[in-house]
Amino acid sequence: MPVMEPGMIKVVSTITGDASRALVEAAIINRGADTGADKGLQEKIEATRWIVEAVRKNGDAALAEFTERFDGVQLTPEQFELGAEEIDQAVSRVDPQLLNILRRAHDNIRRFHAKHLRESWEETFEDGTVLGQRVSPIESAGVYVPGGKAYYPSSVLMNIVPARVAGVKDIVMVSPPSFQGSIHPVVLAAARLAGATRVFRVGGAQAIAALAYGTETVPPVTKITGPGNTFVTAAKALVRSRVDIDSEAGPSEVVVLADAAANPAYVAAELLAQAEHDEEAMCVLITPSAPLVEQVQRRLADEVRQLPRAAIIVRSLEDQGRIIITRDMPEAIALTNLIAPEHLSVQVEYPRRVAEKIENAGAMMLGDMTPVAVGDYFAGPNHILPTGRRARFSSPLTTEDFRKVTSILYYTRDRLKQESEDISAFAQAEQLQAHARSIEVRQ
Repeated sequence: MPVMEPGMIKVVSTITGDASRALVEAAIINRGADTGADKGLQEKIEATRWIVEAVRKNGDAALAEFTERFDGVQLTPEQFELGAEEIDQAVSRVDPQLLNILRRAHDNIRRFHAKHLRESWEETFEDGTVLGQRVSPIESAGVYVPGGKAYYPSSVLMNIVPARVAGVKDIVMVSPPSFQGSIHPVVLAAARLAGATRVFRVGGAQAIAALAYGTETVPPVTKITGPGNTFVTAAKALVRSRVDIDSEAGPSEVVVLADAAANPAYVAAELLAQAEHDEEAMCVLITPSAPLVEQVQRRLADEVRQLPRAAIIVRSLEDQGRIIITRDMPEAIALTNLIAPEHLSVQVEYPRRVAEKIENAGAMMLGDMTPVAVGDYFAGPNHILPTGRRARFSSPLTTEDFRKVTSILYYTRDRLKQESEDISAFAQAEQLQAHARSIEVRQ
């Protein structure tokens, strides 16, 4: 069993007089920059490029080859897709109590995401001119569900439910054949519940390429969503000129923003929960309370011994974890906004007051009775969130990510005549004479 000493997670402090921004950039934002990580990433991207290109050119043959090579499972193209009977048999093996939990989570997620829907609209002016927008669903979506170190029915719900609420007709799910040569029954149960129209037991970068370009058996889609490892993320980046993607998601992240009133057991629990995702997960505690830090370190060392994924947790906390002791809470808030975390757990005496000052976070869990797991599984907000500081300009996955807007314009002769001189002058200012002529010819 891995042993984590109380002082193993790195502690940095702004109290020493160092510039706080530079401190955080060195400790967190630029972590690993001098360890060869960039070179390793480039190597993975080049390997992914080769996989994507092979699937684009050779279709099912390449998909079968990579499935055997990377997943250790031999499948013919006819075996890629799971039929209704096979899914029925898998779902029948799932604990009925767990199925009921999935249904309740599904209903919460659907209810929350239904509130995001925009409506089409048109405005008709007195002269008969019409301006408006038509909001409609995209044609199809491809959902990637990881299946390596664990199984994620929650990711199934978080990807498919918004697409279904948005009105997407064709939703294709792909996942590695990592459970007895197929997909885990609980993942298939979630897919059936959420409304996947087709399910394929293929994974990795090759599955992303198949969704983007299509093969003899896997249909091409309009948009690809869902988390994955570095190769999956790289593949999504490589095909985004062909299809839309949700984001280039990085490792999971949490920042716990805490003060002296925080319960050290709850703070430690959030760090441990995020660290068990994988060794690359980033877990950060920011607090002005030095006594809290000591208590949290002891709790981490004690609690990790009881967890099955202790080896992953210890590696994550030692390599990626940080504790930052600040001068005061305003500085702690400023550093949190600088990091722009995927998950933010606000464990302070007055959480809503602090939340008003948070500008950059994918999701905020307020108060000591709101663990991140509430959002991960059950409450309704999406757990597919911006990582890698993208919360500065990006948002969680919503129904609107599966819809598109078409602008509608109808001008009458009188309206065009009224505005023709302005439009023509505007076009000529840009030296686009044909644009101006298209107005003038109608006079």
